[in-house]
Amino acid sequence: MSTILNTEGRELDIPIPVRGREFKVAVITAQWNGAITGALRDGALDVLHRAGVEYGNITLLEVPGTVELVNAAAVAMKTLSPDAIIVIGCVIRGDTPHFDYVCQGVTQGVAELNARGDAPVIFGVLTVNKLEEAQDRAGGKLGNKGAEAAAAAIQMSNLHASLLNK
Repeated sequence: MSTILNTEGRELDIPIPVRGREFKVAVITAQWNGAITGALRDGALDVLHRAGVEYGNITLLEVPGTVELVNAAAVAMKTLSPDAIIVIGCVIRGDTPHFDYVCQGVTQGVAELNARGDAPVIFGVLTVNKLEEAQDRAGGKLGNKGAEAAAAAIQMSNLHASLLNK
């Protein structure tokens, strides 16, 4: 199995999709804090490619901000019938309660989508206090949370496949 650095300095196992060439994934990325979310997306794509996911089976979508990730994931679930969805965003705390509302909204929305059980929606959203913390988690000294989200997407899809006999 291929590996990449994870947040604790260990190698991250890259699982292989049990659905093989039929595995389909949507990667939905918020444009806000684009340097960070782009690096997270690239980490996710690297893992997906190294796991053997076909380029044509990866749907890339962009939305303006983190709150919009939930809506895009819900629509992607209906229209694309993916095996997994990865939502990628970055919310950096500011001086107003906006941070709390955004974080709470996207977290609750993703949890509700997951509770439906149609396909796993993986939470690749950084919620940090400072830009430096985001950089550390988007390919910096703490690894790449986007890569970890892609590994989780494959693992959860494999779980769904085994439970549903797909």
